[in-house]
Amino acid sequence: MRLKFFILGMSCEYTPEINNIVEVQIDEQFILHSNIMMTCQIKLFKKHKKIRHAQFKNRELFMKRREFLSTTSGALCFTHSVKAEEYSFKGEIKKAVKFGSKPNDQKMQNLKDLGFDGIEGSGPGLQIESMKKACAKHDLPMHGVVYNKHWKVRLSDPNPEVREKSRIGLSQAMREAKGVGGTSVLLVPGRVKGDQETHQHVWDRSIEQIRKLIPLASELKIHILIETVWNGFCYKPEQFRDYIDAIDSPWVQAYYDIGNMQKYGPSHKWIQVLGKRTLKLDVKDWGSKNGFCPLGQGDVDWKKVRHELEKINFKGWATREGNDGGVEKTAKLMNELLSL
Repeated sequence: MRLKFFILGMSCEYTPEINNIVEVQIDEQFILHSNIMMTCQIKLFKKHKKIRHAQFKNRELFMKRREFLSTTSGALCFTHSVKAEEYSFKGEIKKAVKFGSKPNDQKMQNLKDLGFDGIEGSGPGLQIESMKKACAKHDLPMHGVVYNKHWKVRLSDPNPEVREKSRIGLSQAMREAKGVGGTSVLLVPGRVKGDQETHQHVWDRSIEQIRKLIPLASELKIHILIETVWNGFCYKPEQFRDYIDAIDSPWVQAYYDIGNMQKYGPSHKWIQVLGKRTLKLDVKDWGSKNGFCPLGQGDVDWKKVRHELEKINFKGWATREGNDGGVEKTAKLMNELLSL
């Protein structure tokens, strides 16, 4: 959020003429004008320490005049209108699409021309060398890899041999992500399925296997990012948060799917609860009447999603999973809905 105000006749956020004013923050988006009745709160900071609160309500300043003037040296003057612009994520959120394991020059060039910043691959089985060359050629990096075995060969499987096989496959996907220049592997940790694969089983078995890969993750500098998905597991944001925290590693964090979890509660609430644990985003929409759908046609409140992403200072990759009737439309919709 950026606040436009005037200090000594200049529109700015900080001026060296008033050394005791370093930062101005506002809690909510607002437009304050002489003919608009609105409430907002402004916090004045003195060298990173909060020193005053000023509250505007119905265009009146609730603060002792002497205190206000002494705080600002009489030089901070609010104009007839104080306007907070909606935050732009341009340059902070990087736009991508799911891609696969093989290069495609025509498709990659088209994505680049449309303003996409990168792609996300699939592994194990990624064609590392040819993909690296294609990514370099089109200046379209592969930011990570989706572990493509996690549904059928699960870390939560009742059979310990299958769990081991899944862990080995995940380690291979991690090495492929590193090889192509990525920073993460997306993982579904398991699936709740009957008495032999309960919620507690998924929790315990997946954590056991994931922890075995933390040394490799640290060595490769590859994050294992757990996706929020329809697998019967952790359908409340607090549960998912606690699951991530139970693993207790900076190399294991959340890959938040905006559309998936709308079915189980407002998507923006999940962002709020998960906070800084969310390192990457899957971009989807979902509606109670139309299920998964083109972006903007479901029940996701994108304004609130943007607001929560701003609050956690999100900077990173957002990857479209789904169909909007062509990548041209996807590029436009992502720009609009994520303020890119």
